[in-house]
Amino acid sequence: MDNILNLTGRVLIALLFLGGAVQKLADPGPVQGMIASLGLPTVLVWPVGLFDGIAAVLLVTGPRVRQVALVMAAYCLLTSWFHWQLRADPWQVTIFVKNWAIAGGLLVLAASGPGRFAR
Repeated sequence: MDNILNLTGRVLIALLFLGGAVQKLADPGPVQGMIASLGLPTVLVWPVGLFDGIAAVLLVTGPRVRQVALVMAAYCLLTSWFHWQLRADPWQVTIFVKNWAIAGGLLVLAASGPGRFAR
């Protein structure tokens, strides 16, 4: 049962990143606006979208799950900074906290490993 739960958790986390990749690559405008508001080059949307997609695949298929989970946890903590907008949009604070929660789940995954269902 542990291995099935591990795989299910990996798939659910991966779906979040896959959705983010599709959103960034299909309609980059909103993310480019957020990136530009921080003074960063909007072209970053493309490598970030690809990074999200590749990470999603790696979380599900299993190669180096521990390392991918650690990198993705750091990514979630780093990108949460984009959502710390208390006065501009309070809903973004919820996304900030969600990113930290996902990072926590990824750290647990990094500690436990991919289970039996991984390459």
